[in-house]
Order: sequence, then C-alpha cells, then structure tokens
Amino acid sequence: MNYHTSQFALPGSLLVESRGETAVLRLSRVKKRNAINLAMVEGIGRFFTALPQDIRAVVIHGEGDHFSAGADLSEISEADASTALFASRSIHRVLEMVEQCSVPVIAVLHGAVIGLGLELAAAAHIRVAERGAFYGLPEGIRGIFVGGGAAVRVPKLIGVPRMMDMMLTGRTYGAEEGMALGLSQYLVERGEGLAKGVELAARISTNAPLSNYAVLQALPRIARADPDAGFLLESLMSAVAVADDEARLRLRAFLEKRAQKVSHADSP
Repeated sequence: MNYHTSQFALPGSLLVESRGETAVLRLSRVKKRNAINLAMVEGIGRFFTALPQDIRAVVIHGEGDHFSAGADLSEISEADASTALFASRSIHRVLEMVEQCSVPVIAVLHGAVIGLGLELAAAAHIRVAERGAFYGLPEGIRGIFVGGGAAVRVPKLIGVPRMMDMMLTGRTYGAEEGMALGLSQYLVERGEGLAKGVELAARISTNAPLSNYAVLQALPRIARADPDAGFLLESLMSAVAVADDEARLRLRAFLEKRAQKVSHADSP
C-alpha cells in the first residue's frame, strides 16, 4: 500500500512515501536548508502517531543538500520564556515518539545536521551519514540553549565534554569524525545515504517483530537500570521473546540447518 502526506495531515514541508514495509519521511523545506519549524514538529508527531501497522521500519531524510540546519530561529527570536518553555516541551514529546517508536527509525544524514536537526537524528535508532555531512550545536554562540533533547541524548553518544566544546566554541564535526565518535553507525559516499537507509530498513524488517520491539524498548531501559534490575528485565524479555511463535519457527529452521549462519561477509 502507498502512503501519502495527506493521509497523515502533514504540512507541505513534510513528505511521506512507502517503499515496501518501510515508510520514508522526508524533510522538505529546501530553501531554508530544512530548518524545522513548529508546524513540522507537529507534523512529525502526527506521522508517528498514525504510523500504519504494516510498516516495519521508518527512514527519515532531508530533501536537497542538507538533512536539517536546525530550528527555525525566526519563530523563537522574539519568544518569551513561557512560549519557549512550552515549545521545547512540545519538541520533547514528539522526539520521544521517534525514540520510543515500536519499529526501528533510521536517520539518513547529509550536509548540515545542526541543532534541532542533530536532536532529531539523535532520537533515531540508527544513523547513516554521507561523506560531507557535518554536525554542530551552535546554540551557545547564538546566546541560547538546546531545547529538543540534545542535553540528554547527545552526551550519551559523544560525552559531555565534547558537547560542551561544540556549544561553547561552535566547533563542528565532519562525517568521518562523527562516525568515530558515535554520531552515526554507518558512513557512505555522497548520494548513497537514502539507498543505504532503505536497504537497512528492509533487512531489519525481516526480523521477528517482537525481537525488534525488545531491542528498541527493553535494551535502552536495561542499559539505564541498575545491574540487578537490568539482569531481571533482560531475563523477562528473553523469556517473552523465546516463547513467541515466530521465534520457535526461526530457531527450528536454524537447528534443522535451513537458516543461514552468521557470517562477517553478510554484515550490512
């Protein structure tokens, strides 16, 4: 089935299409380098709220030369504290939908991945960067502070000192540096990001749905938990997953030598 922007009541700055069991969400505000305004934030929220049940993965990418140059500063330049507070909390709720999505979300990054653009990317589960992508958090040199979750998510990827440096000095990281630091898990040539993201989504879609759900929902919570609680949650999730009918079929296929063995040559 093909899905279109109107189905999700999205603004013209967001486009959606289906590629098999993958939904592709495109930031489409090219003249503004895909700067994200509040209408786009609300649209992203509607998209993830109404995600069809037959979709097994989501790919987010930016149209044109950039993923996203950040928040639309024209909307916040005259905002009072109350307006800015509620706008930030709204962004938090939407990016939480991305992070807590029941299916894997892959961000395809190229050109500018700045400010709110980086915050959106950090909420995704897998990030594919093209050579030429660059990351920045210029809020410090703009006289403002991050408000879309970067203070929570980005330090988990690169550490607090590096994030401090980015905000205090305006330092940017290129795609190769970002890959080494953990800002992306994959690095591809220019123009190849979307194809790689869709390829990964298709590969992920072949996994058992409950197994994918466990990875997305249980693994982060286990990592945040104290060891005793983490071990218990791991055992409980393991027991639920192995009892699933899909798991039984897959394990039987492996034991009967009908399933492919793990090989480094087959790694994505």
